[in-house]
Amino acid sequence: MKKNSVLWIVQGLLAAMFLLAGIPKLIMSPEQMAAPGPIQVPVLFVRFIGVCEILGAIGLILPALTGIKSWLTPLAAAGLVIIMIGATVVNLVDGPAPFAILTIVLGLMAAYVAYGRGLQASRS
Repeated sequence: MKKNSVLWIVQGLLAAMFLLAGIPKLIMSPEQMAAPGPIQVPVLFVRFIGVCEILGAIGLILPALTGIKSWLTPLAAAGLVIIMIGATVVNLVDGPAPFAILTIVLGLMAAYVAYGRGLQASRS
């Protein structure tokens, strides 16, 4: 029971973080998204990542909360791990490098949810 509570706390934190990260990617203008540095990411790709982050945040909470297709929760968490791997690489190459610590932590939290909810789904 304790592990389930910890998983819910981590899922809630991750959902909030990814909503806060994804929404600006959808509403900012292309000029606001233009960043100096060697890596120039196309605006449509940034918007795609924003949509993925928002859908991932929803996928962390809704299936597990409703019990409908709860196998989607570990899948959403695994998808967010992939996004955080990419974000870590971008932060290490294009800076600011200390942000890579945050993306690594978020990726590890998402991996914990993917593993924990995946185990629960396989037992059901």
